[in-house]
Amino acid sequence: MSRTDEVVNGIKRMILEGRFKPGDRLPIEKDLAESLGVSRGSLREGMSALSILGIVNIRQGDGTYVTNLDAPQLLAPMGFVVDFQGQGDTRHIHIVRRLLECEAARLAATRITDEALAQAAELLDEAARIAGRSPQEHERIMEIDIAFHRIIAVHADNPVLVGLIEAFAGRTLRGRLWRSLHEEGADRRTHDEHVAILKALVARDPERARIRMANHLIGVEESLHGQPDDADANVEPARF
Repeated sequence: MSRTDEVVNGIKRMILEGRFKPGDRLPIEKDLAESLGVSRGSLREGMSALSILGIVNIRQGDGTYVTNLDAPQLLAPMGFVVDFQGQGDTRHIHIVRRLLECEAARLAATRITDEALAQAAELLDEAARIAGRSPQEHERIMEIDIAFHRIIAVHADNPVLVGLIEAFAGRTLRGRLWRSLHEEGADRRTHDEHVAILKALVARDPERARIRMANHLIGVEESLHGQPDDADANVEPARF
């Protein structure tokens, strides 16, 4: 184990033991290096790694703080695994996305608030108004798509599930945009499928919400057969 690994594992252990809590400011560099038995150079390297992992936040001139340790932030580095596994064939990623989002829809059906349902309805009303317009509207269609699915994921009331959905769904954005641009009537079909999902949520029907989400995402997966292999490649993931 390298000295950097010792720092990473040592700080993780301290957090798990309750010595550091979310939002806590870590001791000064000299004291922390001594407590971990490493050099200050190794400590800095370890802190950089912890920052990438979303565990600490390094504030220049202020110190290093433990982040709020929310699940989506901690799961964000998993995006590289998703990108790597999806090279050349993103259908595997879409299938996992379907498994996650179908469960989110099932859970959200009994937990989503009236306010969130109203927000989702407003988004779909806007999508209905702009569907089929000039290509310049496709970007807004994608924004609405992301926002609609985000509302459902968040109201599954499971932060780990939200983090996993973000890691997978964000990597499918290029494919969804390709479908919107190249598949005739895709935006209208997507809208109709979203409306069906929303109706199931409004009815507070978990099984129907799950099935409607599955029907929607299966349609997206089937459209992948006509896409180029790199349709989802080299795209910045959307943040939930």
